[in-house]
Amino acid sequence: MAVGWAKDSAVGDQIASSIEDEVARARSRLPRGESLHECEDCGGTIPEARRCALPGVRVCVACQEERDKDFVRFSGYNRKGSKDSQLR
Repeated sequence: MAVGWAKDSAVGDQIASSIEDEVARARSRLPRGESLHECEDCGGTIPEARRCALPGVRVCVACQEERDKDFVRFSGYNRKGSKDSQLR
């Protein structure tokens, strides 16, 4: 049941929108283009199996693991319903 100006499906729409945003962000991080034969970070060889599995790959597994550790979770969306969270 919606209250105020919100539609009955507002919560479901909000969840769907959050999921769509996260999927789009994740897809934007996928490699594109031609795969490299040598890692752009360490210069090591990128195995053929990795290049076939991830078209556009630019780094070896070890360097990708280091990059993943450094990746900070994105929290730029504020989709909470309380007024307090919208005022911050």
